[in-house]
Amino acid sequence: MLVQINTDNRIEGSEGMNAAMEEQVRERLSRFSDRLTRAELHLRDVDGERNGPQGIEAKLELRPAGGQPLMTTDQGADPDAALAGALRKAIDLLDRTFAKQDPVR
Repeated sequence: MLVQINTDNRIEGSEGMNAAMEEQVRERLSRFSDRLTRAELHLRDVDGERNGPQGIEAKLELRPAGGQPLMTTDQGADPDAALAGALRKAIDLLDRTFAKQDPVR
């Protein structure tokens, strides 16, 4: 599974931050890695200089092999909080999506 991280011009995406976020995405989605071809994380600052409690938005786009893209989004005070929320939602979405596709045992 390829993991790609994109940030807007108001979020400083250092190599260390990108590596930590990529590792978090890989770890949390590891049980789905054989069914996903790519995960793209888009981080953006939604409130600019105001820095409110929900100032960062994380959109996580997931590409299942042979399927339509799936997307989750969440907001948080910092990139880590926003990513954590988007990953929670992504795991729930992938569980539901793949459960529908799996044969009944």
